[in-house]
Amino acid sequence: MLEIAEEENEDELISETITELEEVQEKFRGFELLFLFSGEHDHNNAIVSLHAGAGGTEAQDWVEMLLRMYTRWADASGYKVQIMDLLAGDEAGVKSVTFLVTGNYAYGKLKCEQGVHRLIRISPFDSSGRRHTSFASLSVLPDIDEEVEVDINNDDLRIDTYRSSGAGGQHVNKTDSAVRITHIPSGIVVQCQNERSQLSNRMAAMKILTARLYELKQKEMESSLEGLKGEYKEIAWGSQIRTYTLNPFNLIKDHRTNVETGNVQAVLDGDLDAFIHACLAFKNKL
Repeated sequence: MLEIAEEENEDELISETITELEEVQEKFRGFELLFLFSGEHDHNNAIVSLHAGAGGTEAQDWVEMLLRMYTRWADASGYKVQIMDLLAGDEAGVKSVTFLVTGNYAYGKLKCEQGVHRLIRISPFDSSGRRHTSFASLSVLPDIDEEVEVDINNDDLRIDTYRSSGAGGQHVNKTDSAVRITHIPSGIVVQCQNERSQLSNRMAAMKILTARLYELKQKEMESSLEGLKGEYKEIAWGSQIRTYTLNPFNLIKDHRTNVETGNVQAVLDGDLDAFIHACLAFKNKL
């Protein structure tokens, strides 16, 4: 069609053909991406947790920025986001947050974002206008399907209830609706306070605990296999996966794939696909 349009010098047909070609290319990239999902649970929903590093208000503000970034990415990707637990900062920002991202291959994509995210900028909280470096860690778990068996003995659980904190409606700070569950054998502690009832918070907390215990089981199996392999160790990525520089220049660089962009605002507004696609290709040695 493009050749015919060019021969007949039909500008309108050329424009339409280029638009259709771009749409086909975008669909092809989507199909191509499916081949990069090799994990057993890549198609699952994702449970994402963000935690502020050292730095007080600076780091907590960075966590809030990351929460906004991933929420916008999810919206643009057709995913739904549900906040499961959120601990607000003392002055501003968020100390920690756990949220569920629902949609096909949410875990397969977001597992590429796991690690430490570093921000370099002029601090809005520093009256002297000095440059600060802030850190936040991100962890991702698959939302485990019901058919996957994770053995949880109720006798191994200690369940505490307490009053929720922060904004959240008329029930917050008035009833003991927040739930904290401790799995005594492993020492894993999970909590949820963003649902309106104690039962809903307990169900959400059990969802997180199931995912954490499954992850622990998988790590134990991997450690056992590594022991059988002897001293061989794979070259692994460092924990700091990406740096977001807002001063003295604008640049976001992924330290694993070397993908970088100067369009910082677009990334902070949720344009993460280039980083995620490069990560998946890197992991699959493409």
